[in-house]
Amino acid sequence: MHRLLLVLAVVSAWTVSTLGQAPAATGITVFEGARVIVGDGRAPIENAVIIVSGNRFTQVGRAGQITVPAGAARVNLAGKTVMPAILDTHNHLSQTREMLIDDLKRRPYYGVGAAQSMGQDTTDVSFQIREETREGKIPGAARFFTAGRGITGPEPGRTTAPYWVTTVAEARKAVQENAAKKVDIVKIWVDDRMGMVKKLSPELYGAVIDEAHKNGLRVIAHVYTLEDHKGVLRAGVDAFAHGVRDKDVDDEFVAMVKQHPNLVLDPNMPDRGVVADLNWLRESIPAADFQKLQEANTNRPDAQAFHAIQARNLAKMNAAGVRIVVGTDGNTPYAPHVEMEDMVAAGMTPMQVLVAATRNGAQFLRMTDAGTIEANKSADFLVLDANPLDNITNTRKISSVYLRGTVVDRAPFRVQQTAQAAR
Repeated sequence: MHRLLLVLAVVSAWTVSTLGQAPAATGITVFEGARVIVGDGRAPIENAVIIVSGNRFTQVGRAGQITVPAGAARVNLAGKTVMPAILDTHNHLSQTREMLIDDLKRRPYYGVGAAQSMGQDTTDVSFQIREETREGKIPGAARFFTAGRGITGPEPGRTTAPYWVTTVAEARKAVQENAAKKVDIVKIWVDDRMGMVKKLSPELYGAVIDEAHKNGLRVIAHVYTLEDHKGVLRAGVDAFAHGVRDKDVDDEFVAMVKQHPNLVLDPNMPDRGVVADLNWLRESIPAADFQKLQEANTNRPDAQAFHAIQARNLAKMNAAGVRIVVGTDGNTPYAPHVEMEDMVAAGMTPMQVLVAATRNGAQFLRMTDAGTIEANKSADFLVLDANPLDNITNTRKISSVYLRGTVVDRAPFRVQQTAQAAR
């Protein structure tokens, strides 16, 4: 929570900016010499050839195995590593058109190609922007997904963006209204906020899950305790928006998740409470905000203990074969890189984390054309200066970003922020 509050404050201080995008190349482009991390867990392709035609990959393979079309433009990526664009499955993005577009244009600077807003979208703007990003009508923007308005019990003092329901009829009506808007997923909160409110009851969340499934929708649950994780899983929930946070998971829960092979976990790890190297952010955020991050960058034993519980639980879920994705909560465009480092610190391998951030995220978002570097997929990829399989923080060493086969011009964003800091 400490990290979430801090990063939200930093993002709110940023002024609206834009990411330029170079004109789409005509014809065919061949990218040569890089190591390619496909995104599905297979061994990397060394000295690879990637052929992009328009906005799609058409061929991907090792040099000597791919026939390069005559007249194709060629890009030398020797010494680089290529991976799919990162997909962030759990966000809370802005509500006005201008600010939401800005949110979605910030993300590609950090290699994020899609973001899903989880349950606090109250207007039609979110749905309009969703369709525009999917159709490629907003150049340089990440694709957008939305859960519309989530569902919870009454939470006085907190946001009224979600539906506050107290009866089964209200719970089912909330789902029906979301279904009419064609939300991508239904979000529920089952949390008493440290004893401050009455949490959504099993009767009510059971009705939500049942009604959602009747309407062909999946349900993702914000949950805190082990017992509530068990409860929503028994009711048929499809995904967890957080891991178990109050205690270590027990054998019963591990057995339960193994019986649900389609279950998805977004662990949403907390701040590790240790001093971190933040220099990779220095060029992309104003100096004053960078200083705030540095001031909060301390060793905190209480945060370390809280992280340790969730790290052990993530390791157990990973060992149990649960499908894991990357999701960061809040509205911080660079947060997936921090989350991925935390997931490795919890015991996942860099390759497992990269799969979570790419293929698994695409499957969860139902992006059939994304998540891996393969023929016929959208050419959304990062060119890195170092190999993230050696160190997951190398995902931050971005040389270039491509969305739909077009390079994202990152320089204006970086220069603008630097100029603002100077002023």
